[in-house]
Amino acid sequence: MRENARVTAVLGPTNTGKTHYAIERMLAHRTGVIGLPLRLLAREVYDRIVKARGPSVVALVTGEERIVPERAAYWVCTTEAMPVDIGADIVVIDEIQLCADPDRGHVFTDRLLNARGLKDTLFLGSDTMRPAIAALVPGCQFVSRPRLSELSWAGSKKISRMPTRSAIVGFSVDNVYGIAELIRRTKGGCAVVMGALSPRTRNAQVEMYQNGDVDYLVATDAIGMGLNLDISHVAFSATAKYDGHRMRALYPWELAQIAGRAGRHTSPGTFGVTGEARPLPEEVIEAIEEHQFLPVRKLSWRNTRLEFGTVPRLLQSLEKHTDNEWLSRARDADDITALKILSTTPEVMRAVTSPAMVRLLWDICRIPDFRGISSTEHAGLLGRIFDFIKGGGTIPSDWMKTNLARIDRTEGDIDTISRRLAFVRTWTYVSQRKGWVADESHWRDETRAVEDRLSDALHARLTQRFVDRRTSVLMRRLKQKESLVAEVNDKGEVTVEGEFVGRLEGFRFQQDSTGSQDEAKTLRQAAYEALKPEFSLRSDRFYNAPDTEFDYTEQGGLMWGTTAVGKLVKGPDALRPQVEAFVDEEAGQDVADKVRRRLQHFIDRKVTALFEPLNTLKNDETLTGLARGFAFRLVEGMGILPREGVAEEVKQLDQEARSVLRKHGVRFGQYTIFLPALLKPAPTRLRLVLWSLWEGLSEFPESPPPGLVTIPSVEGIPSLHYTLAGYRTAGARAIRIDMLERLADLLRAKDSRAGFEATADMLSITGLTLEQFADLMGGLGYRGEKGERAKVRAEAAAPVAAAEGEAVAEATAEAPAEEAPAAVETATEGEAAPTETEVFYTFVWAPRPRGDRAPRGDRGPRRDGGERREGGNGPRGPRRDGQAPAGDKPAGERGPRREGERSERRDGEGRGDRKGGKPNFKGGDRKGGKFDGKRDEGARKFESRPPREAKADPDSPFAILAALKNKS
Repeated sequence: MRENARVTAVLGPTNTGKTHYAIERMLAHRTGVIGLPLRLLAREVYDRIVKARGPSVVALVTGEERIVPERAAYWVCTTEAMPVDIGADIVVIDEIQLCADPDRGHVFTDRLLNARGLKDTLFLGSDTMRPAIAALVPGCQFVSRPRLSELSWAGSKKISRMPTRSAIVGFSVDNVYGIAELIRRTKGGCAVVMGALSPRTRNAQVEMYQNGDVDYLVATDAIGMGLNLDISHVAFSATAKYDGHRMRALYPWELAQIAGRAGRHTSPGTFGVTGEARPLPEEVIEAIEEHQFLPVRKLSWRNTRLEFGTVPRLLQSLEKHTDNEWLSRARDADDITALKILSTTPEVMRAVTSPAMVRLLWDICRIPDFRGISSTEHAGLLGRIFDFIKGGGTIPSDWMKTNLARIDRTEGDIDTISRRLAFVRTWTYVSQRKGWVADESHWRDETRAVEDRLSDALHARLTQRFVDRRTSVLMRRLKQKESLVAEVNDKGEVTVEGEFVGRLEGFRFQQDSTGSQDEAKTLRQAAYEALKPEFSLRSDRFYNAPDTEFDYTEQGGLMWGTTAVGKLVKGPDALRPQVEAFVDEEAGQDVADKVRRRLQHFIDRKVTALFEPLNTLKNDETLTGLARGFAFRLVEGMGILPREGVAEEVKQLDQEARSVLRKHGVRFGQYTIFLPALLKPAPTRLRLVLWSLWEGLSEFPESPPPGLVTIPSVEGIPSLHYTLAGYRTAGARAIRIDMLERLADLLRAKDSRAGFEATADMLSITGLTLEQFADLMGGLGYRGEKGERAKVRAEAAAPVAAAEGEAVAEATAEAPAEEAPAAVETATEGEAAPTETEVFYTFVWAPRPRGDRAPRGDRGPRRDGGERREGGNGPRGPRRDGQAPAGDKPAGERGPRREGERSERRDGEGRGDRKGGKPNFKGGDRKGGKFDGKRDEGARKFESRPPREAKADPDSPFAILAALKNKS
């Protein structure tokens, strides 16, 4: 340093142009050196100077890069790597306030005290360093530079409401990734910048932000160190960070350093916090806006006059303290920690026999712990490298090749590739040291190539994960053009500027965008410009489409092929539903009206076709009086009426009224009055939809699969739902009402008081097993008594000798019922096949207890029409669940007798005897397939009463025969 050399401190807040001023000053000299705090920033300044002076005179020296042309005049370096003994005309140290940093501060303090240019020395940084520089650098001149733009507090904003050109700052990798993921979902994407990124990855991410592909940047506090970006707003996601030793609140000057990145050149900037961080105190906000902070009182310092005689002497010199009131000994850095660990390793200490070996060991210990795994593992790696190099050796090429091959892979996620990048930085650093590897040029190129490949892969993963590429491209084009070119293909896919933005489903545009609301609105407007003619053409095609292309869902949706185009809504009555079309407002009222009319035509024709019997019944003007009233009841029930609910109305219908209704297809069943044509699957499906609409249900019951005679009776489902579906619940299952009537016809022929067994026809009608059929009968009001009996094989039933047959008969007669099968086996042992046991059920009518009897008018249907049989006085079948079969009393009058009046079957012989149409039930109980021969003396006889005169149906064949008989 010459006597007339100047030392100048250019101090001020961010965005004062300090770095730009320093570069201009350096280029005004013949030679110069500039030290920068980050490798990323060093690369940025290097590119700027190369652009101004050319690559042949500009050198780049960092821990992992070394580009030194032969005629290098300007050296761009990281502060740790800058040469201090080349005699440059000017020396520049940027971010000099880092002298106070507890980890790296000792390096900046050393440059402040010892680095000087021959003609000029510049210190760039915060105004908080003014007192310290004035005390430690006598004769230093100070230049204050005001901020070029205004910086103001903007408060707290949710990330989803963050303005464009914003940088959100996180203080951990997980925090940065979480914020970036949220921005991708809500804003379309963001760039990611972290100090651990390689320059190549960082530059690619910054370029994506700078050229407008994305409008958001998520970064660590690395952006506070001189990265010049087009940022309008800086938001802190937290106001505390882990500094490597503890969690602590950020100092106001640290917050100001980061917040100052907002507002470039003369453009104003703002700073604030996200919704996850607490707002800053008023005094801190004021300090940042006014750039007024407490001055730095202590600088981090470490002795640079090292002694290399022995390792203990080296450690002693490194741990030396200072008496200077402005300086404070720095905490042990990674290099001292590694030296202390290796000094306890016998193999290493045996090799350190000279000051040169001590210096070599110290140089190796200064390899940064890029991997950050553990101090012990890092020291182990350094020991291995020392073992290779000691004694003038070099690191074997095979070992370098193996370690590089292990990490030279681009597959994996972001974290995996980031770890590989951290690992390769170690080998990049090693290859930059002179004499450590055999072929320095080869390994520098090789490690650089691996780093570039991993950097490109990391950039691709970051972009893939945190950027919606389509949205970012569209937004950049949107900023460049007044209008966007939109198209729609024959598949309904809508593109804007060739990028897919959504799909036209029916007459609604479903946008596929993850951008901001403003961006989505712009894209939607551009898409609708292309869709206007498509809406018109599609509505014409829709209106002329046949009904076969339309359908309705069981939840009331209206479909055009596989696309939903509308839904059914409640109309003036249940059989006149209305439609609501799904048409975007932008399609126009004409298109909406056309779609609505076509859907209304479809559903009107569908209801008319499927409910034709019901409509015919409703519009028959010949129906009068009670018949017309009952027809309206059927229409209200959509073709199905449980008989117990209309017992009084049925009772009042005369034969003529019933005859007229039967001509319309109405069937008066024992359990249900219904129109058989409306039990088909299609009318049933529509009936459930229309009834659900009319009742205002939020979820419609679905129709059972077609062809099933019985379906499970699910608990919690109302019985009315089963009725509308064409079923009646009975026990654990529900049976289709038309098949139930067929079953009732078979049951009517059985003696329900004496008991009967299920026939093959009954099981065939229901399609149930015997156990299931017994449960079904229980639901219909019958009690099933389970029993077992002998089942003789066919060959055992063949004729045998008379004597043997008598023996078998005697054995069977003498044995109790439950022992009969065993007796048969004993009597026929060796001569006939053994018998098998079969299960059977005896069903008897189980009337309700007296207190539970229903009113006479509510005891339900008996048989078709409920009227008595012409030409016979036989016993009737059961009328409804829980009611006994009636005798031959006219319909609607006779119910089951009380419990005290009916025959009780006991352990006595008896059988039902029918004479002259009178039922004669005698008590008896089956055992072993027979009555036991005993008679209950207390049993009563039941006799049918004389039939009541009833008006005959004039169209009945019996009435015609009676008239002919009277004439004769």
